Amino acid sequence: MGRPAFWGIDAQLRQFGNWLLIWVVLANIGFVALWFSGAPPRHMEIVYTGLLGLVVKRFPFIIRYISFVGTIGYSTLLFVGGLFNLNLASLVYSLQFFAEIKPGNSIDYIAGGGTILVIMALAWKLLKRDTNFSRPLLIAGAAGLCVTLAGLDLYMGKDMRGHYFRSAPAGAVFGSATESTGFATRADGKRHLVLIVVEAMGLPKNNPEMSRLLFAPLLDNPSVQARYDFRQGTAPYYNSTTAGEIRELCGRWGDYYDLIDRKDEGCLPTTLARKGYDTLAMHSFTGSFFKRELWYPNIGFAKREFDKDMMKAGAEKCGGVFPGACDRQIPQQIAAKLKAAEKPMFLYWLTLNSHLPVPAGLNLNADDCERISPTLKSEFPQICRQFAIYTDIQVALAREITAGDFPDADILLVGDHMPPYFDRHHRTQFDPAHVPWLYLRRKDDADRSLASR
Repeated sequence: MGRPAFWGIDAQLRQFGNWLLIWVVLANIGFVALWFSGAPPRHMEIVYTGLLGLVVKRFPFIIRYISFVGTIGYSTLLFVGGLFNLNLASLVYSLQFFAEIKPGNSIDYIAGGGTILVIMALAWKLLKRDTNFSRPLLIAGAAGLCVTLAGLDLYMGKDMRGHYFRSAPAGAVFGSATESTGFATRADGKRHLVLIVVEAMGLPKNNPEMSRLLFAPLLDNPSVQARYDFRQGTAPYYNSTTAGEIRELCGRWGDYYDLIDRKDEGCLPTTLARKGYDTLAMHSFTGSFFKRELWYPNIGFAKREFDKDMMKAGAEKCGGVFPGACDRQIPQQIAAKLKAAEKPMFLYWLTLNSHLPVPAGLNLNADDCERISPTLKSEFPQICRQFAIYTDIQVALAREITAGDFPDADILLVGDHMPPYFDRHHRTQFDPAHVPWLYLRRKDDADRSLASR
C-alpha cells in the first residue's frame, strides 16, 4: 500500500526535474556558457523566465512551447541590444533593416543562430514531458534556484558594469568632438571642413600599444606634422552609430527617428550652409540603412553619396556583415571633391569596414594585421584586424592631405562608440564611456600656437 505514496513523490520529482531541465537549464545554458568569455547581464531575464515557466507549467504543450520561444526570443533581443548598447525599442526598430546585412559572413552570427535553433528543437521535444508539479516545497525550490542563478549571473558580470545598455540618462552632461574643438568656428568661407566619424573606433583603456597605434599614421607622419596642428581629446558617447552621428552633427543626445519627417535647423550642416558652404554627406554603406537617405537632407546635407556612388567613382567592394565600399579608397574621392569645389565645402564621411565583426578575407586587407602590431596579432587578434582598417584609412588620408594641391581644410576624426566586442578579453581594452577624437587644424600665419595649448 506504500507504493502509491512513494510513486506520487517520485512523479512530483520527475515533473520538477523536467521543469528544471527546460526552464532553468535549457532556457539559460546558451547564455551561461558565455559567462567566462563575457556577456551582457541578464539576471532579471533569468527570474522572469523562471516565473513564466511556473505559471504555464500546467498549460497545454503548445502554450508552453510558445511561451518558451517567446522568452528565449526576448532574452536574445535584450542580449544583442546589450552588446551593441541599444535599448529594446531601438533594436526592434532596427530589425527592419536586417535584409540589408550579411550575417552569413560572420562565424559568430552563424554559431549564435545555430545554437538558438538547437535550443528550440530540444524544447519542442522536452516540453512534451509532464512538468506540472504542485508541491509547495518544490515550487519554492524552483523559485529559489532561479534567484540563485540570477545572483550568479550578476556576480559573473561584476567587472563589466558600465559596458552595456548605455542610453543617455536624463540630465546627462553633453559633450562632442565638434563642440570641444570649436570645429564650426573655423568656417571662414575660405577653408573646407571635413568631419570623419570612424565606425566602432573606441578609446583604448590601459593598453599602451593600442593607444600608440590609434592615430599613429597621422601623428607620426612628418608631412602631416608640417601642415597641420594636432589636438586630441575624448567625447562621451551613448548608444550606437546613429546616436554618435546626432551627437557630432546636431550637438545633442538623441537619435535619428524624429528626423525622418522633420528638419532640425540647429544641426551643423544647416548652420554651415547658411554661411555659404556646400554640404555633402558620404557613407560607405547603402543609404536606406537606418534611413540615412531620408534624414540626412533634414539636417542640412544638400548632397549625399552612398556605397553605389562610391563604387561607381572607382572604389572597390569590401565584404563583411555590412558589405559596401572599401573605406581605404574613399580619402582619394574626398580629396578630388574638395579640389573640384567651387565654394567652401563641409564634407562628412561615415566609415564602414571596421564594423564588428571584422571577418577574414573579403577584400578588407585585415588578415595580415601583424604588419600593424605583432603584439596585437598575438594577444588581441580581433582588435588587430580592426586596427588594420583604422590604419589603412589614415594612411590613405595622410597621403591625400599632404599632397601639394590639397586645398586648405580642417579635418576632424572621431569614433561613434566603443567597438562592441562580444568577449571580455577584447571588450575591456576600451573605455566603456568615451570615444577618441583627433583634430587636424591647417596651419596658417595667424594661428600656429594651437598644438601647444
